[in-house]
Amino acid sequence: MTSALSTCSKFVVAAAVAAALSVLGSPTGAVRAEDRSPVIDVSSANAEMNAAIAKGRATLPTFWASYAAPKPSETGHSLKVRFSKPGNGNEHIWMAEVKKTADGRYSGRFANTPRDLPGKRAGDVAEFKEADISDWMFTRNGKIVGGETIRPLLKSMPKADADALRARMETP
Repeated sequence: MTSALSTCSKFVVAAAVAAALSVLGSPTGAVRAEDRSPVIDVSSANAEMNAAIAKGRATLPTFWASYAAPKPSETGHSLKVRFSKPGNGNEHIWMAEVKKTADGRYSGRFANTPRDLPGKRAGDVAEFKEADISDWMFTRNGKIVGGETIRPLLKSMPKADADALRARMETP
């Protein structure tokens, strides 16, 4: 079975919980210029993260259905996307203002500043393929729907932050 992750020993997950939540909480989905989002390193062999990515990818139809015809209570559609770092490895980062392009690809704005993608900043537009999508989320009635890759990161966060985030998730 081929993993959605690279075979290198580590990859960077731009958790971007603060940035993602600020985007999700914004009615326009706009990206804030200020970025104080945490970045959490996770091994590419991490079984829990690999399972979360697999579940996120398997449930993409739920995202696309809401994206195509969102209910009034559904906002802030964002995708987590894998980008290759120069040299070796990947950085997974949340993208806001997602759009399908005419050539079958996608574009979006970095929801936070990438750590290992030189010259890229929060708000910059980047294109990507569906194969590079590792997760998705949006809010429904103020609660996070999706966000499977957030769950394995909760244990790496301060308890108060993790508890606050769990409270924002539709299915904690």
